[in-house]
Amino acid sequence: MALDAETLAQFVETVTRFVDEKLVPIEAQVAEEDRIPDTVLAEMRALGLYGLSIPQEYGGLALSMTEEAEVIMALTRTSPAFRSAIGTNVGIGSQGLVMDGTQAQKERYLPRLASGELVSSFALTEPEAGSDAASLKTSARRDGDHYVLNGTKRYITNAPFAGIFTVMARTDPAKKGGSGISAFLVEAGTPGLRIGRPEKKMGQQGAQIADVIFEDCRVPASALLGGVEGKGFGTAMKVLDKGRIHIAAVCVGVAERIIKDTVRYAVERQQFGHPIAQFQLIQGLLADCKTECYAARSMVMDAAARRDAGQTLTFEASAAKYFASEMVGRVADRAVQIYGGAGYIADYGIERFYRDVRLFRIYEGTSQVQQVIIARHMIREAGGEA
Repeated sequence: MALDAETLAQFVETVTRFVDEKLVPIEAQVAEEDRIPDTVLAEMRALGLYGLSIPQEYGGLALSMTEEAEVIMALTRTSPAFRSAIGTNVGIGSQGLVMDGTQAQKERYLPRLASGELVSSFALTEPEAGSDAASLKTSARRDGDHYVLNGTKRYITNAPFAGIFTVMARTDPAKKGGSGISAFLVEAGTPGLRIGRPEKKMGQQGAQIADVIFEDCRVPASALLGGVEGKGFGTAMKVLDKGRIHIAAVCVGVAERIIKDTVRYAVERQQFGHPIAQFQLIQGLLADCKTECYAARSMVMDAAARRDAGQTLTFEASAAKYFASEMVGRVADRAVQIYGGAGYIADYGIERFYRDVRLFRIYEGTSQVQQVIIARHMIREAGGEA
């Protein structure tokens, strides 16, 4: 259900003001302390940011993909850690439940996810299963009216403070591909579920990840997402199609922030008696940043509109995520170059963004996975076998 244009514009303006007034001033503090203040998270809950994509009947805002992209591009004109705090509730941590959950499962969890009372995590990646998600080894064995889960999930966003995990596990060991995988809703505190220590990362301090370990973790049969075995991998792929458009929007928002700061620096920084923005080689770097960011924004909005129209868009989602994540990496690299020595110094903030954006080319499908998806789509369209 789409918002009217005026309401959407007002919401985006509110988010933009929140970013400028509350988030940008504490970017360095969050990076230093590796945590977002509770007061800020409470304000994000009050704004409704945790429930952007959750249906209205469960307390969410039910934004369309296009609307979500607009809001996310406004929210991410700051450190991406802030978006990560709400990202799992908006995306991969909730959408499997929205798309394929039973009515009872939706009623139990979605209202608390929409309000931010409950934080979700999406547990797919394993020590030996990342890009090759269909090879995961975490098992779920039926035992009466329960399932027993065993295995380890790795690099799970928001795991240290999540209240619910969407866990992909193999229920049919005889099937080695995706068809033997099911999804489970496992609550934090369930005996046999353990969270590892938060990982120390290259960037995005304030967004925490950790291993999630299952050791004879017993969950009721009602925890099986959708109540049907063997559907988990399909659910994951649908979730990732939407999530890749979301991440592409994140990349655009961060790139726009980097470009804004870099243009301002180039206008103020003097060399040889002139602002460096007057030098044509600097102008070339700035123009490349702006042009690529505009192209990525156009791709995001096109893919989002296609999804809203009900089209199947695995190719478009992959293309947008691939281009946008590579784009923001190039923008950050050029920004460091324009800043010169200052770009290498922490006080200016650009080196932090340079580290932060490197992750976008890896998670929710590496750039190489996106290339394979895109190429296979092209081959199939040409009548070949991919």
